[in-house]
Amino acid sequence: MSENMRDEITPHKRYATRKEFLKTMGVVGVSAAVLAACQKKPFIVGEDLPASGTAPVPSSMGLTDDLGDPLTSYDNVISYNNFYEFTTDKEGVVKLSRGFQSSPWAVEIGGLVENPGPISIEEIRERYTTEERIYRMRCVEGWSMVIPWQGFPLARLLEDIKPKPEAKYIRFESIYDPKSLPGQANKYFPWPYIEGLRLDEAYHDLSLLATGIYGEDLLPQNGAPIRLVVPWKYGFKSIKSIVKIDLVEEMPVSLWMESAPNEYGFYANVNPGVDHPRWSQATERRIGELSRRPSLLFNGYEKEVKDLYADMDLVKNF
Repeated sequence: MSENMRDEITPHKRYATRKEFLKTMGVVGVSAAVLAACQKKPFIVGEDLPASGTAPVPSSMGLTDDLGDPLTSYDNVISYNNFYEFTTDKEGVVKLSRGFQSSPWAVEIGGLVENPGPISIEEIRERYTTEERIYRMRCVEGWSMVIPWQGFPLARLLEDIKPKPEAKYIRFESIYDPKSLPGQANKYFPWPYIEGLRLDEAYHDLSLLATGIYGEDLLPQNGAPIRLVVPWKYGFKSIKSIVKIDLVEEMPVSLWMESAPNEYGFYANVNPGVDHPRWSQATERRIGELSRRPSLLFNGYEKEVKDLYADMDLVKNF
């Protein structure tokens, strides 16, 4: 690929070169050091985390995912968004999310855990090593992107809050604030947005709590200040603007399961062999491309996650 082609794919100035990226970010990278711990610590942080250090060059600066596909352009990633709390118009989210206050922000941890309590977004950023990961994102609507996220494995949070033995699932809840989120006036949806994972899915290394995108803090339209990213599942599973995380014994009922149970199941694994009742899932359109491409089982992460579902009927458990 020529440098001119790369510039066309990834125009964002803060992501053009390694030097520019490191100058801008300083501490973001595959093995970036944990920042100084805050004085008030509601959780026990793993002793193996370094207290300080220097960020190495991010390994993903080759501008492709693991299959060699280039990143979706920065402009598309920040301007083409599903975020129904604001609006069902993908290109209208940017305008309506301006002024959204993502600070101060805290995530309430509860349910079947040994270490419950709130944790602020500042504490989250200070306590957890930030990694950069390029993931494919496949929407259930049949379009996809390749996105560079900054975040940390969900498993690290779980290790600190210590789920109790009876916990089988993790339940996420997004912000509910109709005054700031005009889309929540839509009474069709049972707000707030709820999502969930089976606990072994949550512990999988690919499950990410993201706080950044394209080398910057998350923007409101992308789920600021913290969101879930589960790349082998349809995008609606990756809940945005999280305010609550509970460990529970029973399978959570998500917003989409409650809204349209005949169309949306709990697992929502990308599966080209299981069509949506109203359209095929066999192909997808990568944003920025004109033609469609074949969809991949588990969004191309089959090798990594197939063992999670070894004894399951993937048609019945859609």
